[in-house]
Amino acid sequence: MDSGNSAGRRSDGTRAAILAAARQRFSLDGYERATIRAIAADAGIDPSMVMRYYGSKEKLFYLAAEFDLRLPDLASSPPEQWGEILARHMVLRWDGDETLMALLRAAVTNEAVAEKARTIFAGQLAPLVRSAYGDDAAAAKRAGLVATQALGFALCRYILRFPPVVALTADEVAQWIGPTIQRYLQPTVEEE
Repeated sequence: MDSGNSAGRRSDGTRAAILAAARQRFSLDGYERATIRAIAADAGIDPSMVMRYYGSKEKLFYLAAEFDLRLPDLASSPPEQWGEILARHMVLRWDGDETLMALLRAAVTNEAVAEKARTIFAGQLAPLVRSAYGDDAAAAKRAGLVATQALGFALCRYILRFPPVVALTADEVAQWIGPTIQRYLQPTVEEE
C-alpha cells in the first residue's frame, strides 16, 4: 500500500471536513462570532490542524464562502421570461445553501467580506446581463439592480426569516419578484 497516497487522501478528507464545518459554523454564528476552536470541534480535529491547512480564519472563510450563483443561460429563453427565470432560480439555488447564509451574515459586519460579496455578484451577474444584451453600457447598472433584489430577498428569507417570505414557493417568488427583475433587465425606451 502506498502510504503517501493514503496520507494524501486523509489530508483531502481533513480539508473537506474543515470546510464543511466552517461553512456550517459561519452560517450559524457569522464571521465575527465563529471561532477556529469551534470549527475544529465541529470537524472533530485539533484547532492547530485548521491553522495548518488554512493559515487564518479569514483565509478559511474566503474558501468556505466560495459561492457560484450557477446562473441559468438566458440566451436560450424568451427575453420576456428572464425575470421570472432568475427569481425562480434564486430560490431553487439558495434554499438550504449554508455558504450564502455565511456570506450574507459576514458581509454586513466585515468590509473585506462585503467586497467578496460584491465581487461574486458583479462578477457573475454582469456577464450574464452582457451575454443577454451584448456589450450594453448599462450592464453593470442592470446587474447591480438585479443584485439588490436577489440579496434583499435572500436577507429576508434566509437570515431575517420573515415568515411570509419564507413560506413563498419558487413559483410564487417568480410571480412576485420576477416582474421587478424583468424591469431591470429590459432596455428602457431611451436605450432602444
